[in-house]
Amino acid sequence: MKKKLPSAKARLPKFRSDKVAADYLETHSVAAVWDQLPAGKQAKPSAALRKSIRERHAQAKSPVSIRLVPEQIEAAKKIAATKSAGYQTQLRMWIAEGIRREARRQ
Repeated sequence: MKKKLPSAKARLPKFRSDKVAADYLETHSVAAVWDQLPAGKQAKPSAALRKSIRERHAQAKSPVSIRLVPEQIEAAKKIAATKSAGYQTQLRMWIAEGIRREARRQ
């Protein structure tokens, strides 16, 4: 069980360094003072990262409808939960395994 962190003070202290701030934030909950935290800068991805994101989106999965009986869905959910995976991910893995197996038979 997780150990409950003590609450941060009503106001956040000024920190002398990022290390001191990190140590404080690791040992105190900031839930009560969340609104006092400064807004972060908007990240600007590099050109290489933007290109990688565009390529990944171009290779996005296509939605497909498949009708399964409720028992099959429940079984997939239970099996996926034991593997800490989503059931749709588990179904995609099973389909990929079946495709590989059938391709080897050809």
